[in-house]
Amino acid sequence: MDPESGRDELADVGISDGKIVKIGAIPVAAGEGLIDATGKIVCPGFVDLHAHGQSVAADWMQAFDGVTTTLELEVGVMPVGAWYERQHHEGRVLNYGASAGWIFARKQIMADIVAAPDKHSMEMMGQGSDNRGGWSTDVATPSALAQIIALVEEGLREGGIGIGMPHGYAPGAGTKEIVQLCEIAANKGMPTFTHIPFMSNTDPQSSEEAYIRLLGYAAATGAHMHICHLNSTSLHDIRKCRELLQNAQSAGLPITVEAYPYGTGSTVISASFFTDPEFTDRTGSSYESIELIHSGRQMKSREDLLSTQKDDPAALVVWHFLDLERNETHQELLDLSVLYPGGSIASDAMPWVEPDGAIYRGKEWPLPTSLSSHPRSAGTFTKFLGEYQRVRGKISLINALAKCTILPARILEGCLPGMRRKARMQEGCDADILVMDPNLVASRATFAEATVPAVGMEAVIVGGTPVILNGQLNTQVRPGRPMRCGARADG
Repeated sequence: MDPESGRDELADVGISDGKIVKIGAIPVAAGEGLIDATGKIVCPGFVDLHAHGQSVAADWMQAFDGVTTTLELEVGVMPVGAWYERQHHEGRVLNYGASAGWIFARKQIMADIVAAPDKHSMEMMGQGSDNRGGWSTDVATPSALAQIIALVEEGLREGGIGIGMPHGYAPGAGTKEIVQLCEIAANKGMPTFTHIPFMSNTDPQSSEEAYIRLLGYAAATGAHMHICHLNSTSLHDIRKCRELLQNAQSAGLPITVEAYPYGTGSTVISASFFTDPEFTDRTGSSYESIELIHSGRQMKSREDLLSTQKDDPAALVVWHFLDLERNETHQELLDLSVLYPGGSIASDAMPWVEPDGAIYRGKEWPLPTSLSSHPRSAGTFTKFLGEYQRVRGKISLINALAKCTILPARILEGCLPGMRRKARMQEGCDADILVMDPNLVASRATFAEATVPAVGMEAVIVGGTPVILNGQLNTQVRPGRPMRCGARADG
């Protein structure tokens, strides 16, 4: 099945030197190098635009979810060149890449928090929770802004895939700053990957206002604005936010959308939107809806939240912003984001954490059951296919696969030529391929047992190398290659 062309037929697939060299009838004797995919779906590997895990352990879990290219684009990294060098040195299982992380440039210039290459992006997101230098809440001075912009441009020169703009973590950034970032992205033909600045069901600073701002930036600068996790940033206003976005797209604005099939988000506990004194009224959530990933402890009050933030600002939490089990309306809202016409599926996969909250850096398989994460880190694409396509019949298989492959790939192709060889079952394209059982594919991870791999992937091939074969993971191979923009071309 090739979602780009709509090709859906019985055929053999020939792979050589990491490429698809032939699709059709291929005479071959049984033996080494032959994968019997009879009765299975052979399709392109999934492209995940929004994955914070970025480690070998995270790659292994995402491989069972059908992912062959995993990208950190919403938050991004900094310094970009050093990050790519570290990934290359350590070796990766899946194809990888990252955007230039604007939020880290802001922290460096305004708060003197310098990103370290050995620090995980989510660890760095938790740094500076005391808002030192006003990096989160204040408008940058002209001098500081010039330095922030210079760092972002340096990240792009080093190969960053567009600009990561998690505006929700620095809502105080001024309009002039965001406009400059958008102008840079537009001039370079790169997307911005945006977490909207406000998350609330009520004015002022509602999610609707945030989307109106974003649409204004796109219209005024011509920048391609990619919206991260429509489901979680819209909260209970998904219906209206979706309507605004569709109207803007109909008017020709360069807007793209992603979502994941969960009504529970995840982030660092120091996220600024949690500290709003009116958090419960503005989001429709109680403090008990915020839960520490590593311990499962729920916040009891605003005071409890602030105390926990102070003790461990980088602690990862889940936030149950929709109640899917007890509220049918909430399921309808989630469906509107997940099934957004032309929208992509993206996991927002989180890193794996130890019982003490530290990010796991090991390479054990199976992953230790003591580790925790949001279950989307183990099963997003398989959950989407298993629930929305097979069980609920909300979308056809070929269209479901498109949301996992060609639609996210097209978002990047303008600045990342190497993506034109991915997400396709076509001769000459990269052999990033899945052999999938459509009757079995499903996520099995839960909040209580997050390390359970998804099922249904009989084979996962990255650049012609099997990572999973006959449902079994090969822990020794590292076929992942960098995806980079700019002068330093992707691998």
